[in-house]
Amino acid sequence: MKKILITGGAGFIGSNFVAWFLENHPETELYNLDLLTYAGNPANLKEVENNKRYHFIKGDIADGEFIRSLFDKHLFDGVIHFAAESHVDNSIANPEVFVRTNVLGTFHLLHAAYSTWNDGPFKKKPGFEHARFLHVSTDEVYGTLGETGLFSEETPYAPNSPYSASKAGSDMLVRSYFHTYGLNVVTTNCSNNYGPHQHKEKLIPTIIRKALSNEPIPIYGDGKNIRDWLYVLDHCHGINLAFTKGKSGETYNIGGRNERNNNQIVSVICEILDKKVPRDSGSYKQLITYVQDRPGHDKRYAIDATKIEKELGWAALENFESGIEKTIHWYLENREVLL
Repeated sequence: MKKILITGGAGFIGSNFVAWFLENHPETELYNLDLLTYAGNPANLKEVENNKRYHFIKGDIADGEFIRSLFDKHLFDGVIHFAAESHVDNSIANPEVFVRTNVLGTFHLLHAAYSTWNDGPFKKKPGFEHARFLHVSTDEVYGTLGETGLFSEETPYAPNSPYSASKAGSDMLVRSYFHTYGLNVVTTNCSNNYGPHQHKEKLIPTIIRKALSNEPIPIYGDGKNIRDWLYVLDHCHGINLAFTKGKSGETYNIGGRNERNNNQIVSVICEILDKKVPRDSGSYKQLITYVQDRPGHDKRYAIDATKIEKELGWAALENFESGIEKTIHWYLENREVLL
């Protein structure tokens, strides 16, 4: 039975992926390594915690000795690396934590994988010929777009926040281990995810949380910043395809082709909540409040997913309208996560 290490599997995207992967890969044991910081929640994994093929390990990816001991003990056949500090506002306030986790942590994982799977550069150890390291990254490494155009796999990196700079650094380390050592790596860069289990401080959960609490709903600047929104389970399908069928050394951009600005996002959510849980008087839109924009706030992201669509057969199953309905329904059924 294959042994796959998942890092950051108690977080938003990771926890969705763990449940999906266990269901769709019965021949695999999953080892979920998570430090359980503010972004990791064991409750996200309730549905799998009794699965005999699931194992949880609490630990820090930036602890190199600990990471090497895990690989020595379990001899993982693969790594799917989600673990990262990802809240942009926090990276502005405390950038060092982002460099430590996202850059140093990725390095320790890469080197432990290389030491376990290879006898030297481009020399695979017997039994590890197909071992693979998949690195989950972000479209924010590409910087910002104007009113037109899309990010492709060939777009030059131009990160504008400490968060995106740290992710760009981790991406470059992954690339270097392929070209220097022959490590079997694949990188995915995704657009903004949304769906069940997302941390309450992110945009969509914040809108829902503030609305249900009858509090001002904060929107940065003029609300015209545009993102390409990707339902989290569509992202999970894309990661799985990249991990199982992607070409070694390649990057695959995963985007939902659902561009919306923040004004559109908050408006749609308020309209749905007006129907599902109406206020005593007026619309939730009356709670929308514009606040000072954050430093270095990129204006627009949008991904060209043509490569993964054509080469691996991926396609998003949800558009924004269907995905946001499912997301709001989940949060209404699980309001305790918003507290």
